[in-house]
Amino acid sequence: MTRIINDAGFALIKRFEGCQLQAYQDVAGIWTIGYGHIDGVTGGMIITQDQADQFLEDDLYASENTVSAVTAQATTSDDQFAAMVSLCYNIGPGGFKSSSVLRQHVAGNTAEAADAFLLWDKATIDGKLQVVQGLLNRRQAERGLYLT
Repeated sequence: MTRIINDAGFALIKRFEGCQLQAYQDVAGIWTIGYGHIDGVTGGMIITQDQADQFLEDDLYASENTVSAVTAQATTSDDQFAAMVSLCYNIGPGGFKSSSVLRQHVAGNTAEAADAFLLWDKATIDGKLQVVQGLLNRRQAERGLYLT
């Protein structure tokens, strides 16, 4: 059964993604619109607030499914689930499935899983992997949510 992100996680994602109704390139050069939506986005694209909200719901559904499936056998609080959905939404299902966050969570190592969020604070900019303050801030917020 697929779980759904709680209000705290939803608010965290909206706060860190922000909402842009006109397409822009993120720090890694990826065309993005709405609350971090990237599928099919091209330069010059403009959407409505309703479309941005729908994109977020649709995109979160995939992340919720991923996190639900890979944590089904692990004891997972609503806040832990929400933090992991936020991470999955941001780094993609492949990155999440191979993450030490997931590995440590499934093993029952809560503190190690929480700390592993902080490893995902970099993006490739101008061909180099660099710490991005916005990502670090988000990872700290996700870690905090995971630990509540």
